Amino acid sequence: MHVLFCNWRDTKNPEGGGSERYVENMAHGLAERGHTVTIACATHDNAPREETVDGVRFVRRGSKLDIYVRTFFALLFGRYGKVDVVVDVQNGLPFFTRLATRKPVVVLVHHVHREQWPVVYPGLVGKVGWWIESVLSPRLYRKSQYVAVSAATRLELIELGVDRDRIAIVHNGNDPAPMVNAVRSETPRISVVGRLVPHKQVEHAIDAVAELSATHPDIKLDVIGAGWWDAELVEYAEKRGVTKHIAFHGFVDDQTKHELLAQSWVMALPSLKEGWGIVIGEAGTHATPTVAYSTAGGTTESIDHKDSGVLVDSPSEFTDAIRQLVEDDEWREFLGQGALVKSRTFTWASSQSEFAEVIHSV
Repeated sequence: MHVLFCNWRDTKNPEGGGSERYVENMAHGLAERGHTVTIACATHDNAPREETVDGVRFVRRGSKLDIYVRTFFALLFGRYGKVDVVVDVQNGLPFFTRLATRKPVVVLVHHVHREQWPVVYPGLVGKVGWWIESVLSPRLYRKSQYVAVSAATRLELIELGVDRDRIAIVHNGNDPAPMVNAVRSETPRISVVGRLVPHKQVEHAIDAVAELSATHPDIKLDVIGAGWWDAELVEYAEKRGVTKHIAFHGFVDDQTKHELLAQSWVMALPSLKEGWGIVIGEAGTHATPTVAYSTAGGTTESIDHKDSGVLVDSPSEFTDAIRQLVEDDEWREFLGQGALVKSRTFTWASSQSEFAEVIHSV
């Protein structure tokens, strides 16, 4: 079959993250099974407009603002060739592919964006976006198969009116950690990994470091990732007076990311919402535990509370949990070993097999 993935970014995009890694792993799994696979996504400076990587063809057109329109019409007018199945990756907004093809459409949802819309797009734009995601999309795709990356996302989709029998759960996997030269830092080092956007709430990690710096003057925070909110975060760090404690690394390659995670004592994930939180498993491969919010959704599955990490309910608890991990070596070691074991629970090979079964079923 020819399977077309419609996704607004790819992993080479500076704003690419865990959701893009999931998409490309599922695409590679289908290509390995003999299918023709195309990923339609936005252009950027880190990759050509078209290329084929490990059997997966990338077609990059437009920006993150018009990629939806371009992809819709390209599918409508057959510019991707004969397509047998479409995977519509709904990152808040769908690609409306149900209106562009009569072929089966699978809707892939990492998480529902109820909380993000008013944060990223306050006012009318956010309200319209949430209406599209919560009202229009479930009706438009009422006969389509859905894939959720966690039970938490599945429950949210059911709340929006999606038939529970049409929602399959295919978890994220974890890659084995690459060989790194880095060793655990001798002084407290915290990592934050992800796109620098408001709903990732990196400010909470900066606040935690600001609080801990009084008693731990050698503490460091590694902010790993890029995004349009980076200037605001730099300014926020300056206001909190902790610029010397924070390193903004920007977009880094996979090897560099793992080098930094291997040095870290704790991974901070203050995100407002996560479908799963693939970086939790990546940190876990280095026995680095994660502190995250229990209300973030998928974190309740990717973290076993007080076994592989800590789930908290408020910013003050977030800071307290990091403080305890920094100051209690035995507690940090215990959770680190739990994180390592947890990281080996989910594999991409298993997820690829489950995803392929969904594609065959439609």
